Amino acid sequence: MDAQSSTTIRVKHKRKVKSKWNMRRNWPLHFFLLPAVILAFVFSYAPLPGIIMAFMDFKPYLGFSESPWVGLEQFKRMIEFEDAKQVIWNTLIISAMKIILNLIVPIVFAILLNEVRKLLFKRTIQTLVYLPYFLSWVILGGIMLDMLSVDGGIVNNFLTSVFGIDPIFFLGDGDWFRFTAVGTDVWKEFGYSAIVFLAALAGINPDLYEAATIDGANRFQQVIHITLPSLLPITIVVATLALGNVLNAGFDQIFNLYNPLVYDKGDIIDTFVYREGLLGGQFSFATAVGLFKSFIGMILIITGYKLAHKYAGYRIF
Repeated sequence: MDAQSSTTIRVKHKRKVKSKWNMRRNWPLHFFLLPAVILAFVFSYAPLPGIIMAFMDFKPYLGFSESPWVGLEQFKRMIEFEDAKQVIWNTLIISAMKIILNLIVPIVFAILLNEVRKLLFKRTIQTLVYLPYFLSWVILGGIMLDMLSVDGGIVNNFLTSVFGIDPIFFLGDGDWFRFTAVGTDVWKEFGYSAIVFLAALAGINPDLYEAATIDGANRFQQVIHITLPSLLPITIVVATLALGNVLNAGFDQIFNLYNPLVYDKGDIIDTFVYREGLLGGQFSFATAVGLFKSFIGMILIITGYKLAHKYAGYRIF
């Protein structure tokens, strides 16, 4: 055996021993992860055989064995179906707006909050903006329906009494519904999303700010030349990983806020699949639409992960 082969064997042996040692040392962490793995298997992987419905004309009374196999007919129908095209377009618009604003608003908020020097005031603001994140859209949906109502809603009453504006049908006009959905989602999420940026700000070397102060830089100049460049790596990570959610416009939010009046502008893939599949009985067609969404989402997640690794050095494994 030559020296190179002997070295290779020793390296492999060391890696194997280290892996076993890490497993023995970290087994409690793997144990705590087990419930999440079980839930993911039961709800995400166990139902996977059902995707064959996308290639069949599935009839519940016939079952999988007797339902006719139609190949890609359901996908052709999806491409030719005008409502499906509009739904995909709606999903892209709403999710893109959410991704952009849910990146910009938390960064701005984190920077402004980081500049606050009174600790009590800072903690109070943090608590207040975190609270909406922990409320479900079932609760918030009812609150928004009351607040944005044309007849007696607090928002329209304010606009009418202060600015003299006619009541706006926020949840009944398609164009307004998109902005309402995006705005309420940002309001709910930005406080919690800012945590990662606040953590990044806490890791900036304070010597940089001291040196900038000595050089005569004011607070705004310090933010421009120190804070924002320091946030750039984590911003790239968050933005690229968010690409995987381009086709996720938020089923729970849209479902609790939308109505037939805004289907043309507010209907998204998930709500469309729900109506067509569960309410309309078009199981194969709904499965095909859902499979298309999952396939595109997988490609976007892989792309986002590669970009995050390339430009920000971020990797999971």
